[in-house]
Amino acid sequence: MTSHRFSALGPLTGAISVPGDKSISHRSLMFAGLAVGRSTIAGLLEGEDVLATAAAMRAFGAQIARNEDGTWTVDGVGVGSLLEPKTALDMGNSGTSTRLLMGLVASHAITATFVGDASLSGRPMKRVIDPLAMMGAGIEASAGGTLPLMLRGASPAVPITYRLPVASAQVKSAVLLAGLNTPGITRVIEPVPTRDHTERMLTGFGAKLEVGVENGETVIAIHGEADLKPMDVTVPGDPSSAAFFMVAASIVPGSDLTIRNVGLNPTRAGLLAVLRQMGADIEEVNPREVGGEPVADLRVRHAQLTGVDVDPAIAPSMIDEFPVLFVAAALAKGTTRTSGLDELRVKESDRLATMAAALTSVGARVEEHEDGLTIHGTGGEPLRGSANGRVKTMLDHRIAMSMAVAGLVSRDGVMVDDTAPINTSFPTFMPLLEEAAR
Repeated sequence: MTSHRFSALGPLTGAISVPGDKSISHRSLMFAGLAVGRSTIAGLLEGEDVLATAAAMRAFGAQIARNEDGTWTVDGVGVGSLLEPKTALDMGNSGTSTRLLMGLVASHAITATFVGDASLSGRPMKRVIDPLAMMGAGIEASAGGTLPLMLRGASPAVPITYRLPVASAQVKSAVLLAGLNTPGITRVIEPVPTRDHTERMLTGFGAKLEVGVENGETVIAIHGEADLKPMDVTVPGDPSSAAFFMVAASIVPGSDLTIRNVGLNPTRAGLLAVLRQMGADIEEVNPREVGGEPVADLRVRHAQLTGVDVDPAIAPSMIDEFPVLFVAAALAKGTTRTSGLDELRVKESDRLATMAAALTSVGARVEEHEDGLTIHGTGGEPLRGSANGRVKTMLDHRIAMSMAVAGLVSRDGVMVDDTAPINTSFPTFMPLLEEAAR
């Protein structure tokens, strides 16, 4: 374990670039790996999760290489032509890799075994198993529908119309990916909108995809069997990684920080809206579109935040940003209430319980409910911090980074028990923090 004390460093200033978007990085490797021909990817996030996707796509027959200039070249294997992996696919900590690749295998005549680390092996896969089994895939999972798991694809798979029982972009994407090699039209009905990177990027790669509205619900239809064409992808900066710096610059007095090239897809920009509602000073500079995704530079200046009641309807568009929002709430004036966050209990850790305990241990006033937290802010006064003890992050990268941000506004600093998990999504987090606070 690599523990580290994060202490008040002074204002965050200058300009930084966060790594490429994780969701888009995963998908760019998968879809380029399914196209026939050569694609180039710039700005790929080179964290452990995305590298697990690259390794799996190689096992399916795609050729993937990193070039000296940091771009990646992918020679695809073609939809319908996946090879059967010779060994189990190790997904590490990546729920996205697992659920999307399960969808891919489900409509190919191959068998693949998925394994992962202890944290991933506790996460629910039944939400993906159910629709894929309806399409004809054979799935043998561990007790409780978790990894390790063996999946036998169906050829041909059967097109289905599937209404999402939980708001999950990963489940939606798994069904759409299975639909790529399924004759006919596969439909997903989405009662609550979730991130739409799959739809945007599949369209860019040449899939025939229609998005419509029926009875107030979004319906996404994909036509199989698809032929994907190669495409050059530029991955925007990850809004979930930018989130830590948006909150840090908002709550550290004297800060004026620009975060370059941040993806502002509306299905992901919930935190930006909530921070502005709390009184944050965040300006979008040079808004532009890159590869079908909206992007801007964000200039964030310190502001006194005020507690708010967070609308549960916004949760899917900021589900990964709640841990760091809780830190912003702990420094705000007044009370912040969140609800409708049951999904946070089945992330890399139970993020409601873990953040409630972590923030309480550094002096914040937090009440935990079944589906959210109520946080009584300090009004901008520094948190006490953790003089002696270590904050338990439960091997969860977002908890570790959120508590690092809390350390920047604490009297005694915050000792994070293990910073190693940060590498799964944001390998440059600690160097960037030091650069911004110089």
